[in-house]
Amino acid sequence: MAERKIRIIMNGVTGRMGYRQHLVRSILAIRDDGGVLLPDGDRIQVEPILVGRSEEKLARLAAQHNVADFTTDLDSALADPTASVYFDAQVTSERKKAILKAIDRGLHIYTEKPIAESVSDGIELVDAAREAGIIHGVVHDKLYLPGLLKLKRLIDSGFFGRILSVRGEFGYWVFEGDLEPAQRPSWNYRAEDGGGMVLDMFCHWNYVLENLFGRVDAVMAKAVTHIPERWDEQGRKYAATADDAAYAIFELDGGVIAQINSSWAVRVDRGELVEFQVDGTHGSAVAGLFGCRIQHRVRTPKPVWNPDLPTEDDFRAQWEQVPDNAEFGNGFRAQWEQFLADVDAGRQHRYDLAAGVRGLQLVDAGLRSSGEGRRVEIERVRG
Repeated sequence: MAERKIRIIMNGVTGRMGYRQHLVRSILAIRDDGGVLLPDGDRIQVEPILVGRSEEKLARLAAQHNVADFTTDLDSALADPTASVYFDAQVTSERKKAILKAIDRGLHIYTEKPIAESVSDGIELVDAAREAGIIHGVVHDKLYLPGLLKLKRLIDSGFFGRILSVRGEFGYWVFEGDLEPAQRPSWNYRAEDGGGMVLDMFCHWNYVLENLFGRVDAVMAKAVTHIPERWDEQGRKYAATADDAAYAIFELDGGVIAQINSSWAVRVDRGELVEFQVDGTHGSAVAGLFGCRIQHRVRTPKPVWNPDLPTEDDFRAQWEQVPDNAEFGNGFRAQWEQFLADVDAGRQHRYDLAAGVRGLQLVDAGLRSSGEGRRVEIERVRG
């Protein structure tokens, strides 16, 4: 059994997502479990180099997690000849220039999304990566959730027959910051800092839809700012300039219609923070982060509309849970392991920067649809 080490520059690990999901639950978990085990018995060992803006925070994280290398100087990290992968979890506005620097140094790229602030910027990243001949990947974490893995199993088995529609509900109440501290960073609600529901979530919805149901051909969307004022981490009131909710209808290749409501100004009355209902000619399913409930056509009840009498049906009790039938690990870690295996093998990662460009296309189309009050078709571009 051979062992090979991959040194990873991890930029933005002092942020919530970069720290919890990518550093602690992915790279450090892989390290502490002995690396990535490959099919031939070889192992990939990982070693992070932490990069961020606060030397104090980085030093604390490094000491807490037994990480040897950290710096606030991205250029010095990129110049390290022992590093071969660059990961980016910064705010979106800082991402493009950092990734271009890493590509210029010949590093393989793995990044959070959105990959850039515009479609043209995203295409620039794709072109640079292709010219450099590097491996590149974009985080597609929701595809690795247990609920969506079960949903994919149903699709592949033909359970639905012909899929007709998808209805998604995502979101929760994010406190304004006065009564209770907000559970999301304040920059998420400032458009000038790269915030906004459409920019944040339409990239997710694009890869979920295209990998499960079909590529998005057109969108009708309405983006709104329900809460016009919020309070930041220092308790200061600020104007919320970014959209905090978006309501959209997506037309998919093959005729499937998807409707997804996304909101940080909604109180949750559902089983999980995100749920997708899929209806087909032979059956339906409701998938969340972890669970997936199904109702086949032979088990579908026959309700009769009668507004004069209260219903006695317990509709939710008429659905069945899909069993796990497998052990589901952390989705972020699962994709990290796939990406690192691809880097080791020298093969392109399935969810690459071009997929990130398609996500940006949907963001752009959604914002144009909302601003112009019309249906917007999505062009096939080089990305």
